[in-house]
Amino acid sequence: MSINLKKIIPHVVIIVGFIIAALAYFNPVLQGKVIFQSDITQYIGMSHQHKEFKEDTDTESYWTDAAFGGMPTYQLGAEYPYNYIKELDRALRFLPRPADYLFLYFIGIYILFLCLKVDYKLAALGALAFGFSTYLIIILGVGHNSKAHAIAYMPIVLAGIILTFRQKYLWGGLLLTLGMALEINANHFQMTYYLMLLVIVLGVAYFIDFLKKKQIKQYFVAIAVMMVAVLIAIGTNATNILATKEYADFSTRGDTGLTITPSGEQQENTNGLSYDYITEYSYGVVETFNLFIPRFMGGSSAEKLGKDSELYNELLKMGASPQQAISFADSAPTYWGNQTFIGAPAYIGAVVIFLFVLALFLVKGRFKWWIVGGSILALLLSWGDNFAPLTKFFINNVPLYNKFRAVSSTQVILELCLPLMAVYGLSKFFSNKRTQEEKEYALKWATIITGGLAVLFLVAKSVFFDFVGNQDRQYLQQLGQSFVRALKEDRKAIFNADTIRSLIFVALAAGLIWAYLKNKVNKGLAIGGLALLIVIDLVGVDRRYVNNEDFVQERQMKKPFQANAADQEILKDNGHYRVLDFSGSPLNSARASYFHNSLGGYHAAKPGRIQELFDFYIYDGNQQVLNMLNTKYIILSNQGEVMAQPNPQANGNAWFVNEVKFVGNANEEILALDSLNTKQTAIVNKKFSAEIPQQKFTTDSTAQIQLKSYQPNELVYSYSTHEDRLAVFSEIYYPHGWKATVDGKEISILQADYVLRAAMLPAGNHEIKFTFEPEIIQTGSTITLASGALLAILLIGGLVITFRRKSA
Repeated sequence: MSINLKKIIPHVVIIVGFIIAALAYFNPVLQGKVIFQSDITQYIGMSHQHKEFKEDTDTESYWTDAAFGGMPTYQLGAEYPYNYIKELDRALRFLPRPADYLFLYFIGIYILFLCLKVDYKLAALGALAFGFSTYLIIILGVGHNSKAHAIAYMPIVLAGIILTFRQKYLWGGLLLTLGMALEINANHFQMTYYLMLLVIVLGVAYFIDFLKKKQIKQYFVAIAVMMVAVLIAIGTNATNILATKEYADFSTRGDTGLTITPSGEQQENTNGLSYDYITEYSYGVVETFNLFIPRFMGGSSAEKLGKDSELYNELLKMGASPQQAISFADSAPTYWGNQTFIGAPAYIGAVVIFLFVLALFLVKGRFKWWIVGGSILALLLSWGDNFAPLTKFFINNVPLYNKFRAVSSTQVILELCLPLMAVYGLSKFFSNKRTQEEKEYALKWATIITGGLAVLFLVAKSVFFDFVGNQDRQYLQQLGQSFVRALKEDRKAIFNADTIRSLIFVALAAGLIWAYLKNKVNKGLAIGGLALLIVIDLVGVDRRYVNNEDFVQERQMKKPFQANAADQEILKDNGHYRVLDFSGSPLNSARASYFHNSLGGYHAAKPGRIQELFDFYIYDGNQQVLNMLNTKYIILSNQGEVMAQPNPQANGNAWFVNEVKFVGNANEEILALDSLNTKQTAIVNKKFSAEIPQQKFTTDSTAQIQLKSYQPNELVYSYSTHEDRLAVFSEIYYPHGWKATVDGKEISILQADYVLRAAMLPAGNHEIKFTFEPEIIQTGSTITLASGALLAILLIGGLVITFRRKSA
């Protein structure tokens, strides 16, 4: 089989171009610097203990005590056996981070465009339009790496599906298997879920098309091929999927059984997140125009205004020093939308929006309708509480939708669909399948709609908008009317500048296409000009929010936290205990987790019962609850200085209780802790009553239990007691994977005091050992190995069949 180099060389050149573009945007990586990503610093804090343990012992621990009192490491960098898809992914991400993810953006959608039979030059243009979309750059800036990872593989999944629907069953199925395996491996199930919603819309559009063509049999053959492909892809990621599902049920996304609030009010017992939490980041309806005009609603929550701003001059008039005025003006609250916080607008690009509208007049059939349908669905869902009927319907009726928060994230589908439609429309424009009249008509109306919209906003902005932000009432009370007036003037100035900017880009793009229609420029020059406009447009906005200033020396990210005076004092204690960091927000910071076994932490899915324990008791400083969790030190802040406050009353690692109180449900369990002497009494759910033969035990001052050795995945205790007794351990109860043995004989692990482990121990002098050996890892690894082998066989078989066909 001969290789046609003439066909391959252009693609190689394009791929090299993508590498150059990714490295050029994130050029500090060439100097050995790394981007400072806030979320990644938190991840480093959370995973530090797990990483150190692996380096010291060359053993994978699937449990960490560094956060929330203890949790699995399934979402904290755990490595699973036979995960060959991860090795493939690492090979694809060969560039320094975050240039590797930008390259993945480019190459993934480039493959999709080629599968759509788009000319490679237009495919490259589309890749740049997708990859430099502002939202996709912003998430790299803040460290949403797994989200970027999942988004990058979405186009490959779609490419496999489209090829399969085109009856390219072999390579369509294989491409879908690989794409879906990589997508799942990215480990951001929220993004994968949103992709599934888009795929459903795509499937409906193809079904209607196949039905009209009376090819329903071919449709279901394609569906069957895709089902097999997805099953294999799931199998190659079985360990991660099973482990994540197991932990999700234990987390805030699961059902803890609690049906009351800390104030005693009844709440709905749902197996998912609350409505308010899900819709906290709801995209504004009017805010949607950010897709076309970058700072339509003021940009980010903190924008640089500079010395030429009204706000700067007003602050000087108010008595601020020039240094104070510029400090505030360079972090000005210009955003006037409804979201709690916004790091940057989700700008897709004026040129891309113009081309999208142009495509609406040129593209027909199933492609148009699944793109438009998917885009509309994503947009409406992103409005969240601002379009409550649809949001509530999905939360209450669509499986798993209530597991995910930040509904504005559904706009990732728009980030994918709009450039896809725009470039596919361009391919139709440059083809001979559309008449000159159709092209001129499309150009005229695309220009009128997009350009006219920008002009309308410029002329009538004061009619439509008041430029008032959520915090303006507070500013009015604290700083006065003149301050708010100056702030609103700056918002108007930003609005005007970016609206004119978008209008100029629309005019330039329309002019370039008009010049092509009038034979004043050729196709190559027109494509090159549009690509240049798209890059200038998008990168110009991207650099406002993610630029070279965000990069730091590598050592700063490798060790993002420095021990303060409190940490240094605590670290002198070599025992096994917990630390509660009240110097900040304990459930929104992994700083303490970097140094200690922390009761707090930073994670999107916290252990559900720990979250509830904080809400009911820990935030209020309930001493008995802190004691039972062996909280030996509390970090406090006083006028900027941190201090370590010892808690000498902490219960220690384990203790025998004299009494057991049985309760019937989670409500009774948590309420019973309010005034409980946790050293003397244990609260146990009735479901464990068969394991505990008596409720009261004889007081025995000689009975003792102590921790002999500790590792995150193995704890060994020695104890002595004259009678069988119930011991409570200040370790988090997790119903899966932990095993307890007394002198090698397995015993049951019980749950006590809402979150802790307990065990009935036989009389005498014995040793009890807890080990964490998750069965889910063993089961998943077996499935993963078998699925990986099957995928390898299919790939080799596909290559052999293709080779034979070419040879014939």
